[in-house]
Amino acid sequence: MATTTIPGATLRPARSSDLPAIERLLTDSGLPLAGVAEALDTFTVAESETELVGVAGLEVCCDNALLRSVAVMPEWRSRGLGRTLVTHVIADAAGRGLRGLYLLTTSAERYFPSFGFRQITRDEVPADVRETEEFRTACPASATVMGRALTAS
Repeated sequence: MATTTIPGATLRPARSSDLPAIERLLTDSGLPLAGVAEALDTFTVAESETELVGVAGLEVCCDNALLRSVAVMPEWRSRGLGRTLVTHVIADAAGRGLRGLYLLTTSAERYFPSFGFRQITRDEVPADVRETEEFRTACPASATVMGRALTAS
C-alpha cells in the first residue's frame, strides 16, 4: 500500500510499533481492542510528524472484510481525515479483490452511507465476517450492521 499525504498528515500502513498508540486512540474513542493486534498488518494509520492522529482497520476474512477501528484524535476531527482514512481502506479492500466490506457501529450509522454502505441484518453478513472476534463478542448486539459490495480495481 502506497503512502498517501493529506494536509498535515501522512497515511501509511500500520507497523507493530504503532500498536500502543492505536490502542490508546481506540480506547479514547470508546472502540473495542479485540482482534486489533491480529489484524494490524491490514490497518492504516495517519501520522502528523511523529504522532499517530488517526487509524482505520481492514480485517480480511477470506473473500470479505470488516471495516473496523476508525478513529481520529479529537483535534483532527472535521478536517476530512476520517473520510480520507475510510476511502483509503475501501480502495485497499477493492484492490485485494474482496467481494464485500462490512462494519458494526453504535454511533456512525449516518456517516457510512456516503461511502456506499447500507444497513443490513446480521444474517446478511457472510459467515467469514460473522466469525471475527469483533462481530462475535466485541460489539454489542445493538450495534448497527452495514455492508457494501466491492468492485476489484
